[in-house]
Amino acid sequence: MNVKFRLTLMNFLQFFIWGSWLITIGVYWFQNKQWSGSEFGVIFSTMGIASIFMPALAGIVSDRWINAEKLLGIMHILGAMVLFSLPLVDNPTTFFWVILLNMIFYMPTLSLSITVAYTALKNNNKDVIKDYPPIRIWGTIGFIAALWVVSLTGNEASSNQFYIASFVSLFLGLYAFTLPECPPLARKAETKSFIDALGLRAFSLFKTGNFAVFFLYSMLLGAALQLTNAYGDTFLHDFKSVPEYADLLAVKYPAIIMSISQISETLFILAIPFFLRKFGIKYVMLFSMLAWVLRFGLFAYSDPAGGLWMIILSCIIYGMAFDFFNISGSLFVETQVDAKMRGSAQGLFMMMVNGFGALFGSFASGWIIEHFFTYPDQSKDWTNIWITFAAYTLVLAVTFPFVFKYKHNAAEDSAIKALEH
Repeated sequence: MNVKFRLTLMNFLQFFIWGSWLITIGVYWFQNKQWSGSEFGVIFSTMGIASIFMPALAGIVSDRWINAEKLLGIMHILGAMVLFSLPLVDNPTTFFWVILLNMIFYMPTLSLSITVAYTALKNNNKDVIKDYPPIRIWGTIGFIAALWVVSLTGNEASSNQFYIASFVSLFLGLYAFTLPECPPLARKAETKSFIDALGLRAFSLFKTGNFAVFFLYSMLLGAALQLTNAYGDTFLHDFKSVPEYADLLAVKYPAIIMSISQISETLFILAIPFFLRKFGIKYVMLFSMLAWVLRFGLFAYSDPAGGLWMIILSCIIYGMAFDFFNISGSLFVETQVDAKMRGSAQGLFMMMVNGFGALFGSFASGWIIEHFFTYPDQSKDWTNIWITFAAYTLVLAVTFPFVFKYKHNAAEDSAIKALEH
């Protein structure tokens, strides 16, 4: 079977698992279980906790002892078992520990799947830079497909979403053992130290003012990403309690509306080289922050009827908000860090966004919503919730240009040219 097709299927399934529950878990939490908002915020911290240490640990194991494709399979099979048990949980504290265990198994598969893909392409004399992006985009398509499946089958508030994710995770776990071999390559003499493997050496970059600012804003924007993942679908579902909106398509199938965000993400990736060439890394980062302001601001004044256009526009803007900072941020690291430290520095960048940023966003948003924007009947003041989030990202956008001192350079031009090709 064609190696590109095999890797494409791997990526499709990899993100189908995540898309089956990530956006809709809030509806399950609030409407099915009717648990509190502060406890829900903690649930989204599990991704951050797992992202801080598990990808690095899995990398060490695959470098030294176990084939990456086999470790990928083991992680997904274990994750399938955990996902299958989630509907049995009947209290929020236990749910937190079970979903944390699931994320401990799932988060390292993101990097392991990349390792498997890169190795397979190189071993088959393929151009990774040219051939991997079209394969990876099927991951986003898988995420979108999962949202549509869960929504169209009426399972956004149902425990069936976890059974769907579990079945696909089990299938991918077994399928992974058939993927091209990716054996450990590190020799003892060449193996990175535990400190280097975890990316801890890169923390020395905090001594440089510009990098300290960059990593701080990476964490703060990582928090914004958690806000939209955690509450977007729940926000639309809550319109069911308003009779004039209850039968509208956007309320019946909110996950499908939210999937526009992922569709937009794939399209804005194509626009990044133009914006980078035209405005440079610093301003592309700024555009991302302004896009987050619009993302939340449009939600604040929207509704599923006359304000549906604002919801759709907010989802389209998400592509710019998400892609522009992630891509420009990784290019900043690539062009400004010594080659010997680039890998660990990129790991630190991801750790700040998906690890510490996710933790901060999850805990803070859950507490703020519970204490300031939840009525006695447990309904939410969504307008002021989104305005608060918009104000938060506006502060980031206003302060960023003044504290981040960075000028366009030749290394940036070279990186942009490589991205274009």
